[in-house]
Amino acid sequence: MILTDLASMILRLAELVFAAIVAAINGQYLHTISHTSTHWQQARFIYTEVVAGVAIFFALVWLFPFSGSFVHWPMDLFISACWFAAFGVLVHYLNVAGVCGYVFSWSEVTIRGDSPCGKFKAVIAFAFLSAICWLVSSIIGLMWVRDHENRYRRRTWYRSRV
Repeated sequence: MILTDLASMILRLAELVFAAIVAAINGQYLHTISHTSTHWQQARFIYTEVVAGVAIFFALVWLFPFSGSFVHWPMDLFISACWFAAFGVLVHYLNVAGVCGYVFSWSEVTIRGDSPCGKFKAVIAFAFLSAICWLVSSIIGLMWVRDHENRYRRRTWYRSRV
């Protein structure tokens, strides 16, 4: 019981940090292109920013350890799917643009500095890490719910007849 609460808190904290990193780097990029006319071409970055905002909100709300946070596993799975979609569209953009080299060449990944390719690859990496954390969180929530359903069934069906 305490291990699932601890694992849930650690995962929620990691989800919060990863989403904040993606939102910060991606927001900085969106701010630099805000005065250009290429908004429709940048829809994938806007989508990633929205997913990061939703993930930050729900990670903050569900960060506190209480048993109700485990029953939200369908929403965790949905947010994980959104993160995987964001990861996919960002990787596709990197393949189409071809400016930053191979997708999984992590030599220039950076959060700070002036390297736009390094920052872009950092957004891709943290989007993937966030998707994995949300997926693991949904699996833990599903296991917790199924375990508690089984305990409830055993308790209600086998009562003493005395």
